[in-house]
Amino acid sequence: MKSFIFQKQWSWRASGIALGLAFLLAVALVKPIGVSTQFVILDGMAWDLVYNDLIVKDSSAKKGYSSSNVYLNKSGGKYAKNAATPINYSFIFVIAMIVGGFIADRLQSDKESKEAMVVPAIWQSKFGQSPGKRHMATFVGGVLVLIGARLAGGCTSGHMMSGMMQTSLSGYLFTIGTFAVAVPVAIYMYKGVE
Repeated sequence: MKSFIFQKQWSWRASGIALGLAFLLAVALVKPIGVSTQFVILDGMAWDLVYNDLIVKDSSAKKGYSSSNVYLNKSGGKYAKNAATPINYSFIFVIAMIVGGFIADRLQSDKESKEAMVVPAIWQSKFGQSPGKRHMATFVGGVLVLIGARLAGGCTSGHMMSGMMQTSLSGYLFTIGTFAVAVPVAIYMYKGVE
């Protein structure tokens, strides 16, 4: 089967331009992109299944819902409403990211480059060829980023990409903080690798 243009790996330039255009369109047509809040919404949905009184309809609340959880009750019950009625733009966007990643993985025709992405050469030279070890490190790193994102009140998508695009001070501060930590950690982790 002949590969389509979308199945080939894009250059960093093409990828950056496509990402910038996607964010610009989202901001112009719908709202800024941000995804870490949706993990809070998912937690709220799961918690509400176990504890029925977590989220209740409340006509006095700004958004029509309130919660006994302070975080879900923020902004007049905004997060409580999103957890009670999750079919909204942001939640569908996160689901679409997961489905899109899965489809992109299945469409990739070049097995060698696919395997090289799972365990890149720089990782192999420092930590070995184990895909399991690489997956575990990626998972732990993702959890740490998610915790940091919630502490910062937004993720790399919301603060760094959408925030900087809108010249938000918090976006610039978040980006400076992210690189101030990420660069020294990467230098330390890959010290001695050529």
